[in-house]
Amino acid sequence: MGRSRRTIPEELLLLALDPTTGTTAQPQSLDLGLAGAQLVELALAGRIAPDGDRIAVVVPRPTGDPTLDCALELLRRRGAPVRAVHWIGGPRLGLRQTYLSHLERCGMVHAVAGQMCGVLPTTRYQATDTEISREIRARLDSAIRTGVPPDPRTAALAALAHAVGLGKHLYPGNEGRSSRSRLRDLIRHDPMGGLVAHAVMDVQNGVAAQPRRNSAPAARQAPGGRGAPEPARGVPAQPRHGSMARAVAH
Repeated sequence: MGRSRRTIPEELLLLALDPTTGTTAQPQSLDLGLAGAQLVELALAGRIAPDGDRIAVVVPRPTGDPTLDCALELLRRRGAPVRAVHWIGGPRLGLRQTYLSHLERCGMVHAVAGQMCGVLPTTRYQATDTEISREIRARLDSAIRTGVPPDPRTAALAALAHAVGLGKHLYPGNEGRSSRSRLRDLIRHDPMGGLVAHAVMDVQNGVAAQPRRNSAPAARQAPGGRGAPEPARGVPAQPRHGSMARAVAH
């Protein structure tokens, strides 16, 4: 696959970056979202395909993207289709930092060194080209505003943004309520994006042990709190997570 097009993991991370603080919104759930976004990108590249609630490798040929190819190889080594919820819920140490470093090498962000409490070193990331982030955001805004079914990439990005809890980051306050509602509704426009988004929310809800019985699960109640997606029609909501104790790119 060519590198002229940004991948969905890259776009999800750029959406989550706060332009003022240089931190990422919803850092813990974002790690799950990035793992899910890799699956969607591999599916769009024709390397994997859904098999019920499982993911099967159909073309093991590398994509040319090192991070995606690492995920593809791990999936291939499984030898059999793996449940999306098990894949996303597996250990993903350093995945967010891997993508932040990649965006820095590509010149889309730059690292800003600092200290926490005047002692612990920290690294924050500022976008170097805000036009890129505005273009990504404009695609979501257009899909929300017009009601026209978005392209698969935008639909999958919207589904993942909702799944990791970016709705209140992108569309805050009471004035953003209708936009958040329409954002979660975009989950239905891409089957693979919907499968992965549901898996991300299932991992957060701790219900990964049981296989999904159908493609339209009943809504589950989740405790409220800042950053938690609002319950959707037929879409499970996520519980609030505690913050990760990270000194780097938190």
